[in-house]
Amino acid sequence: VQLVESGGGLAQPGGPLRLSCAASGSTSNNYAMSWARQAPGKGLEWVSAIPSDVRNTYYADSMKGRFTISRDNAKNTVYLQMDSLKPEDTALYYCEKHLTNSYASGMDSWGKGTLVTVSS
Repeated sequence: VQLVESGGGLAQPGGPLRLSCAASGSTSNNYAMSWARQAPGKGLEWVSAIPSDVRNTYYADSMKGRFTISRDNAKNTVYLQMDSLKPEDTALYYCEKHLTNSYASGMDSWGKGTLVTVSS
């Protein structure tokens, strides 16, 4: 499966940005997807996850209430709506495909990332 992120760029503090992750090369959508990020000089941080049935969504504590993950299985695309952005949200954002429909399972595909910069 190939994953391609898009939608990154420069955002104002307090503003929104929407990321997309398009998946190709798979005949099934029966897997969970996650977003992760890596800020400059820091390690990889998990952001959010969503299973294929989209009945539940999961977020890191610092993103709850500000970020919203969603997916459109017909378009093989996962989205991350980011609101109330903070300078500390500046990072390279990756989408990841899990081995199963549980986000506790390992990942077998990653995108190259899309850069989000939050600055005035």
